[in-house]
Amino acid sequence: MRTFISIDFPKEILIEIEKIQNKLPFFIGKKTELENLHLTLKFLGEIDEKKTGLIKDKLREIKFKKFRAEIDEIGVFSKNFIRIIWLHLTNCEELQKEIDNKLKDFFQPEKRFMSHITIARVKKIEDKKRFLEELKKIKIKKINFAIECFKLKKSILTSDKPFYEALENYSLN
Repeated sequence: MRTFISIDFPKEILIEIEKIQNKLPFFIGKKTELENLHLTLKFLGEIDEKKTGLIKDKLREIKFKKFRAEIDEIGVFSKNFIRIIWLHLTNCEELQKEIDNKLKDFFQPEKRFMSHITIARVKKIEDKKRFLEELKKIKIKKINFAIECFKLKKSILTSDKPFYEALENYSLN
């Protein structure tokens, strides 16, 4: 099964993200559905049931305090050929490193973790320069909230959209 580790957001944060999505300049592509918005801490890829059990055991060992994070910036990957529109989320790097450390026997550590929420996937932009100028005009009201857990999830890809299902939740202390 295709798996990843992520942080989900409370409803009030999803509403704020939707407001930002609604301010995006015109592009051909798709906004991420609210129910699919998350921050990926680590993508694990295809893993079997046995390995899933071992990963769950390792993730249960994590002792990490609850913390506050903030959505503070909007941006794109990459400026030359825009495919993703994202929001930056602060303070998630230490939790991500702890997850990497616990799973080091199974997976390579992330080389460059960039804490972000994918809010849209772009197929085409008619005028890239104008799009980036309009994107810069979007004022991001700093959205601060508590991170109290992370999840191991599986993704089911369909031609319409992905579906995510939590396999296990991990509460922070």
